Amino acid sequence: MARLIKWLFYLAVLAFLALVAYAYVGPFFGADFSPPEEEIRQDILLETE
Repeated sequence: MARLIKWLFYLAVLAFLALVAYAYVGPFFGADFSPPEEEIRQDILLETE
């Protein structure tokens, strides 16, 4: 059981490092992480009595 937990821990650390590496290297391969730059407005009607 301890070996399974150890391997799951190693897998979690490896997955975290892969995610961080993808965040830094991804834009060089065409991944675009920037949010859309258009302004969105929506009218809100407040009812007062």
